[in-house]
Amino acid sequence: MLRAGLSWLSRDHKLLANQLTARSGTLPDLGGVQENMPRLYLLDIEGTTSPMAFVYEALFPYARTRLAGYLANHSAEPELLADLESLAGENVRDLADGAPAIVGVAPTLPIDPETLRSCNAYLLWLMDRDRKSTALKSLQGKVWASGYKAGELQGEVFPDVAPALERWHRTARVAIYSSGSVEAQKDLFKHTGFGDLTPLISAYFDTRTGPKTDPGSYQRIADAMCIAAAESVFVSDSPRELDAARQAGMKTVLSIRPGNSPVESVQSHPVIRTFADLS
Repeated sequence: MLRAGLSWLSRDHKLLANQLTARSGTLPDLGGVQENMPRLYLLDIEGTTSPMAFVYEALFPYARTRLAGYLANHSAEPELLADLESLAGENVRDLADGAPAIVGVAPTLPIDPETLRSCNAYLLWLMDRDRKSTALKSLQGKVWASGYKAGELQGEVFPDVAPALERWHRTARVAIYSSGSVEAQKDLFKHTGFGDLTPLISAYFDTRTGPKTDPGSYQRIADAMCIAAAESVFVSDSPRELDAARQAGMKTVLSIRPGNSPVESVQSHPVIRTFADLS
C-alpha cells in the first residue's frame, strides 16, 4: 500500500512528511501499512469531501427552518411515525439532560399537532448540540431531499473529489461513512456541481452502523464490504475517528481542508490537503 512508508501518497505529502521529520524527528505512525494498494477508500464527508461551511451554513439552517413544516405536511405518513417513535425513544434518555419532553407519540395517524410541536422542539434541541441522532439525521435527510428536488440545494464537494473518485473507482471501491443518513449522503453526491457522482460510490454507512469513534463500526464496514480492515484506508478530518479506524486495522489519513477545526498534532496519521495526494 505504501512504498517506503509513503508510496501511496503523492510527492507533496512526502515533502510534508520530511518537514514533520525535521521538526519532530519522527514520521507519522503508519500503523503497519502494507505494500498493496487499498481495495476500499472509506471517506468521511464534513471537512473531507465537502467544506464544513456547506454543512453548517447551508444544510443545517435549511433543515432547521423547514422541520416544523415538514412534520405538519407529512403527519399522516407511516414513515414519519416510524421516525418519531425512534425519536421518542431517544427523548426518554435525554430528559435528564434538560431536553424538552415529547408529548406521547401514539401509533395512530395522523399524528397529533401537539405531538408534532413537541417533537420539533426536541429536534431543535438536538441540532443545537450537534447530536448524532439517528432519528434527527433521518428527518434532516428527508427535508434536504425536498430541497435538492426543488433545486434549492446543490451538493458541494471540493474540486479534487470527482477526479479522485474516478481514479479510485478504476482499481478499488469507494464508500462513504458519515453521521448524516444514507439517503442524505446519496442526495449530496447525486446533485453536485460536478454532476452525479453516485455511480462512483459503492456503499454508504451512517449512524446505524455505529458511532464513528467505535472501532467496531469500522470492522462492521469491512465485513459488509467483504474485505479485511487492513485492505481499507479511511480518510477523515477527525483524529478520534481515525484512531478508532486504526484500532480496527484500517489504514488512516487525516484530511486538512480550509475551514476545518485546528488539529493539535498531525503526527499520529499521514496528512493530505487534497485527494490528489492520495493514490
